[in-house]
Amino acid sequence: REQRIPYLGICLGMQVAVIEFARNVVGLVGANSTEFDRNTPHPVIGLITEWTDREGHVETRSEAFDYGGTMRLGAQEARLVPGSRARAAYGKDVIVERHRHRYEVNNKYIGVIQAAGMKVGGWSADESLVETIELPGHPWFFACQFHPEFTSTPRTGHPLFSGFIQACLTAAGVAPAAATGT
Repeated sequence: REQRIPYLGICLGMQVAVIEFARNVVGLVGANSTEFDRNTPHPVIGLITEWTDREGHVETRSEAFDYGGTMRLGAQEARLVPGSRARAAYGKDVIVERHRHRYEVNNKYIGVIQAAGMKVGGWSADESLVETIELPGHPWFFACQFHPEFTSTPRTGHPLFSGFIQACLTAAGVAPAAATGT
């Protein structure tokens, strides 16, 4: 982040990016994930314990539940923020990406994190969960809670990987034509 080197964080990579930013930019001493420290004074990442099911009913789970009971799994719709890097990379407002995780950004801290400069670029369909974060003004600092590698192939690379690779080439001073050999 500080060296302006392109960064693409996936799942845990997004979570540790939020933790680092909360500690070193926001100034939340001891900020962490409850996965790593249950007694953290600033749980910027926490276990998914409450959500709305497809029928609109609120469900809750505790850490004592089976892993599957607290896991966000499978294809999930996300809404991308206009003007965000996420929106620019995908070229559309709504995406569907695959998930497999139990921890999320704690909504309690989103306000102070965004006020310090890290922006949310995508939200879950019900706008209750952070899907992507980014740093405006950085060459490419982007992270997502989902797994773009699940839908990327050698012939049709995922737009996030394409954007990240382009940012790396630009940072290295390599022209796109030189990178492809054309």
